[in-house]
Amino acid sequence: MKTNILFFILATIAFQISGQETASTDASKIKKGLVKVAILYPNSDDATFDIAYYAEKHMPMVADLFGEALRHYAIDKGVAGRTPEEPIPYVAVGYFYFDQLSDYENAFGANAEKILGDIPNYTNIQPVVQISEVVR
Repeated sequence: MKTNILFFILATIAFQISGQETASTDASKIKKGLVKVAILYPNSDDATFDIAYYAEKHMPMVADLFGEALRHYAIDKGVAGRTPEEPIPYVAVGYFYFDQLSDYENAFGANAEKILGDIPNYTNIQPVVQISEVVR
């Protein structure tokens, strides 16, 4: 219990210090049934990741390319592992929310070259993508 409270306090402080925020702080936009595309950037010894570029340039560019199909996007910056001794499992995670899977597929497919071509500008990490449905 004390570890969970300590983790929460440290994560909150790190978030406030980092100055990183989601594209919209209105969590009410995330509703049951939406399709969530999570782009996870696994941590490693040689991982490089420019969170400022990702938050200020890459994700806004992708959001513009996705246009009206995109309902919401958010960004997480890794700050700690499960325990103080463990490294962060993911350097960052980006999220995109759509009404339907086909909305994402159409938006990404039409812009894949530009989106993927920008990745070397902020990281050397091969991202892992998980597409899921928001349950709650």
